[in-house]
Amino acid sequence: MVVQHNMQAANANRMLNVTTSAQSKSTEKLSSGYKINRAADDAAGLTISEKMRKQIKGLDRASTNAQDGVSAVQTAEGALTEVHSMLQRMNELAVQSANGTNSSTDRKAIQDEVDQLATEIDRVSETTKFNETYLLKGDSKTSTKANFMKSDYTLPAELASEGSTTKDITTSEQLKKALEAGKKVYTDVYSATPADNKQSATTLAKKGKDYAYVTKLYDEKGNVVSADEIANGKKADGTDLSKAKFYTSDAGVKGQANNSNIELDLTKAQGFIDGKDVNGTLSFNLHVGADSDTNNKISVNIDSMSATGIGVKDLKVNTEDDATAAIDRISEAISKVSSQRSSLGAVQNRLEHTINNLDNVSENTTSAESRIRDTDMAKEMVNYSKNNILAQAGQSMLAQANQSNQGVLSLLQ
Repeated sequence: MVVQHNMQAANANRMLNVTTSAQSKSTEKLSSGYKINRAADDAAGLTISEKMRKQIKGLDRASTNAQDGVSAVQTAEGALTEVHSMLQRMNELAVQSANGTNSSTDRKAIQDEVDQLATEIDRVSETTKFNETYLLKGDSKTSTKANFMKSDYTLPAELASEGSTTKDITTSEQLKKALEAGKKVYTDVYSATPADNKQSATTLAKKGKDYAYVTKLYDEKGNVVSADEIANGKKADGTDLSKAKFYTSDAGVKGQANNSNIELDLTKAQGFIDGKDVNGTLSFNLHVGADSDTNNKISVNIDSMSATGIGVKDLKVNTEDDATAAIDRISEAISKVSSQRSSLGAVQNRLEHTINNLDNVSENTTSAESRIRDTDMAKEMVNYSKNNILAQAGQSMLAQANQSNQGVLSLLQ
């Protein structure tokens, strides 16, 4: 019998320490809800879990970013709804003014309302903003051209009226002079008898007028060619127009006996374009992913929606001819606003799908991270109960082992 080394007590104490340590960890896991509270609990699991946490938090923020993007797009699109309403009213007024039953007083009243509507379109574009970002007035740091077909142009001096008489354009030479001067021709022409029957298509000036209009140009198939396509010398799909021919009516056939069907090459057609400086396109990116990949960027582009940008600045409807030409100009403006609204609507639909996907990925990644990081409470309670019983048993055994050396005292009596 020895008293210096009570191996039973030492063994009982060691096992009690192991059980107490396990019990402490179980208590920590149960109280925190996490089975990884320090790297030592599961070094590999901690690394994987933190990587997943980064992704989850990034995905949640990206979903919020996309929702903010939807709000911004809805703000812009809602404002353009009112611009559309104003343009429809302007079109109604232009059609009204084009009617010959109106007096000059009537047309003045119509013009006043059109001016007010154009001013309001400008105000909407200047003041519509989301979180201090102005959405409809374009990017003031860049500029571009808003291209539209010209209207109401004074003819060259040699073709202008002398007194109360207007010289009709009746020869190819006169037509060339008019085009080289960058003037437009009238599609609703004055049908005077031409000097040369082969040049019937050159009777362009309206009787009693010293100006002319062309509000549309057509290709050889009779399709309308946009002002942007003519100004840029190529179609929207990139097709080169340098060799193309354009016409002032939808007949689209050179030499056809139609006194409004004039053939133009690209250079002459470009002289018919009215390009006004406006702010460039406003562009901003929505970051809709947890990583820095460029695929996680969704671009939103909004053109300048000012009265100048959509082509209704200083719109004139105070004469029958002006009002008639204004109908086409307003139609272009409505088309441009419709295109912008359509683009914004497409972005919004895309963002809504993006949000759904982000939320789905976040949910499933969270589920995977939970399996690594979170405590299985039922399982851990079993461990805790087991360790609790073992700790009590260990304490009892340690007490018994400490009593085992008491027999030495009887030998000393």
